[in-house]
Amino acid sequence: MFISVFDIFKHGIGPSSSHTMGPMVAAARFLDALRGGAERIPGADRLSAVEVTLHGSLAFTGKGHATDRAVVLGLMGQRPEDMDPDAAEAILAQVAQNRRLTPDGLPPLRFDPARDLVFDYGPPLPLHANGLVFRARDQRGNPYLTETYYSVGGGFVLTAQELEAERAGADAPLTARKSEAGHPHPFGSAAEMLRMARRSGLSIAAMKRENEVAAGHADLDAGLDGIAAAMHACIDRGLAQEGELPGGLRVRRRAHALHEALERERHSNRQTPHVANEWMSLYAIAVNEENAAGGRVVTAPTNGAAGTVPAVLRYWRDHMHDVTDAGARDFLLTAAAIGGIIKTNASISGAEVGCQGEVGSASAMAAAGLCAVLGGTPEQVENAAEIALEHHLGMTCDPAAGLVQVPCIERNAMGAIKAVSAAALALRGDGAHIMPLDNCIQVMLETGRDMSDKYKETSTGGIAVNLPEC
Repeated sequence: MFISVFDIFKHGIGPSSSHTMGPMVAAARFLDALRGGAERIPGADRLSAVEVTLHGSLAFTGKGHATDRAVVLGLMGQRPEDMDPDAAEAILAQVAQNRRLTPDGLPPLRFDPARDLVFDYGPPLPLHANGLVFRARDQRGNPYLTETYYSVGGGFVLTAQELEAERAGADAPLTARKSEAGHPHPFGSAAEMLRMARRSGLSIAAMKRENEVAAGHADLDAGLDGIAAAMHACIDRGLAQEGELPGGLRVRRRAHALHEALERERHSNRQTPHVANEWMSLYAIAVNEENAAGGRVVTAPTNGAAGTVPAVLRYWRDHMHDVTDAGARDFLLTAAAIGGIIKTNASISGAEVGCQGEVGSASAMAAAGLCAVLGGTPEQVENAAEIALEHHLGMTCDPAAGLVQVPCIERNAMGAIKAVSAAALALRGDGAHIMPLDNCIQVMLETGRDMSDKYKETSTGGIAVNLPEC
């Protein structure tokens, strides 16, 4: 399976790629199945109603992650990449009042969110912690069409059949798998990536670029520039906002005040010795406060980890020399190559492997991108990614109240700082190191499989249950 830079970096809305964007995409896919004449259950009469059940992590943290809202918006034809967040409340109020869905191309469908959207707190569905079951019924209440979807992280959504097929392919040896077969440089692992770089004499970004062009992305540069612009715009919005984040924890936005303080210190020449870390933290916090508020973000590779890559990219752009648009494109291509390898061989889903799969992956991607634009060889880039990922191993996903706020916002800041440190360490070496990136990715997967479900985006353990009573 070829994973494009535009799969890793997707335009969307907060607060979660797996719990908000994914369910919205699943709902839209179910509508497409109904519109496309998917084979209805034998004996079914005219389509009349829809029901949805959320399972596993989607049930446990669905309210805090706005999963229920996302499903309703998706069933009304909204999609994350082009939805206007300001229009959401009116659409949700309309459905709640009329108890009807009115998606284009289908008859009005009976749907009462209070009754027909069910949170199932029992065992998760068998294939993944993030499962949704959509059921359409005919006018007599008989089954019309049923489909199960899994939101597997980063806004990626698969049916049960698709996920089983993907896992069957993942069990094949890497030499047989060829996750990017048919492309000029079909690397499915870091080891393959380095071999192809040595053979071709190309950088990781250059190989990824040729693969993207072969996949049909003729407007690649415009698309990459659009991703970078969206990341910077998200930071700028976050820097401008004040007040409390929604959800009940009463978390105050900090980015605006932090920015003002750093600007005052810069102009007065009273900056602290660790000011670089403060700027990186600021940029990451700005993005993740926007995400927590349901604003527009770019998955990098997920919403919960959306601040780390933009923070490092912004730090490079605004605080270093020899910055170019071409360099920013190489940064994103390199980061996407690493993100694709991690997703192919492990997971970027917090509900599946914990936050090591989200912020850990993001930090590895950011470290690789920065190392590349600072002149790193492919071996140094791979080393930078490994260092960053290695020092996130075992990180749990334990969001307080199911909200992508505590500890998620600050974790992105720490991920950015680790990424820059990892790139710096790698650039001081020659690329040779003990733990290969592929092995580190395998350790992350195994650690995630061994991790208790309490610590995998269910809010039933860790920080989520150890906050003081308010």
